[in-house]
Amino acid sequence: MTDTVPVFSLLNMSSVVDDGDLTARASIRNAALRLFAERGHDAVTLREIAGVAGVSPALVVHHFGSKDGLRAAVDEYAGRAFDSLFAMDEHDLVDAMTGDNWVSVGEMFARAFPPGSPLPAYLRRLLLTNDPVGAALFGRWFAQTRRLLDTMADLGATRPSEDVAVRAAFLLVNDLAVLLLRNQVAAAIGVDPLTPEGMSRWAKEVTAVYQQGAFAPGKEQS
Repeated sequence: MTDTVPVFSLLNMSSVVDDGDLTARASIRNAALRLFAERGHDAVTLREIAGVAGVSPALVVHHFGSKDGLRAAVDEYAGRAFDSLFAMDEHDLVDAMTGDNWVSVGEMFARAFPPGSPLPAYLRRLLLTNDPVGAALFGRWFAQTRRLLDTMADLGATRPSEDVAVRAAFLLVNDLAVLLLRNQVAAAIGVDPLTPEGMSRWAKEVTAVYQQGAFAPGKEQS
């Protein structure tokens, strides 16, 4: 193991697999997820969701009881999808985060969020509107990131930190920036950072910064 800082994004270690659920309930949930991601929960009606899902409003109520019940189902589904990105064993994560495997890691992240997936936009809305569901997700991911850093320090894969909480938050925020600022990053670098090409470019430079630093050493004062 090297004594470098972690080299890869902590959110891109495994892929979110489509559950293949083609039931009416899943179709309604998926329609709601997309509309909530685009416009927010409060701006969307049950009738609109039913129309996108190709079902009657009565069937939406039958399956979910109310819009709040539907939103709870969407939040639970989205939470599972994003939590699965942390599901890898911590020792496997350490192995994945050391060495020269940034290309495969970028490809895994791209598979987790295929083109057109509403999940990144939904997460962005949850996190940027002080939504309690978003706060709970961030808290879980922060705790997992901190545990990962402890494991990496124990294995000699990262330098010890005087403030592990700040380091964990810093790394997590860097990871989330790709999702939260996806459109702005795409405009700046000329490619969507969640495509294989974009994530490969992003991860390569992040690796260089984490391993080598971004700034030249300061000159000693004479």
